[in-house]
Amino acid sequence: MRPTLPRLINILVPVKRSIDYAVKIRVASDGKGVDTNVKHSMNPFDEIAVEEAIRLRERKGKLVTSITALSIGPAKAADTIRTALAMGADTGIHITTPEGIVVEPISVAHAIKKVIDRSEGKDKIDLVICGKQAIDDDSGSTGGMLAGMLGWGQGGFASKLDVEEGGKIQVTREIDGGLEKIEGNLPFVVTTDLRLNEPRYASLPNIMKAKKKKIETLKPEDLGLDFTPRLETISVSEPPKRVGGGKVENVDELVGKLKDAGLL
Repeated sequence: MRPTLPRLINILVPVKRSIDYAVKIRVASDGKGVDTNVKHSMNPFDEIAVEEAIRLRERKGKLVTSITALSIGPAKAADTIRTALAMGADTGIHITTPEGIVVEPISVAHAIKKVIDRSEGKDKIDLVICGKQAIDDDSGSTGGMLAGMLGWGQGGFASKLDVEEGGKIQVTREIDGGLEKIEGNLPFVVTTDLRLNEPRYASLPNIMKAKKKKIETLKPEDLGLDFTPRLETISVSEPPKRVGGGKVENVDELVGKLKDAGLL
């Protein structure tokens, strides 16, 4: 009886260039979006996804044969891919878009599917690890839509991930009141939660090496994609300013004010 050969894994990690988490968001002058002329960086949840792909290779050795970082966006999105390469990804794919174009989650899922469909043979992608959401639009829908389009199993909000040699995948996910452990088989889509890991900082030697790693540049038409938005943003506004509180002399006065406000 022949021994069972290990299932080799090619991982794809979508990474989004988004407004840096530390930037104070301002509404754009046209009132239909936010000011994007600010510092950008990799979406933090995607950074966790890149880290987990690298840790999976470190734990499993040659079981993980490649890690590819994919980004969709203008020319500056290549910097986000370089960050992933400096962390430890092997290659990158950049699907270019004109500056200012907003690519909706369903279009992102279609694009990732096209990239997976064109991979073949020993380079066939069979595991996608992506952030559960992007901090700019908070849609949290790309991973689920991608799994549905591909017909793959999925594990969302992952706080722990492991893959066995036979291709079985185990995901521990956070749910209300506890943890849920699910199992499936490759191919598979995983979306990462905050507590999955803490991303590493890229070292200077790895940053230098990343400059020599290959990034394949594609246009939407190369993959038969159309990023024309299906939705229109009517208006964007800041939340109302907080109003200062008032002082009360005693509990009775407080209760009276709460009753007057209909809160009791």
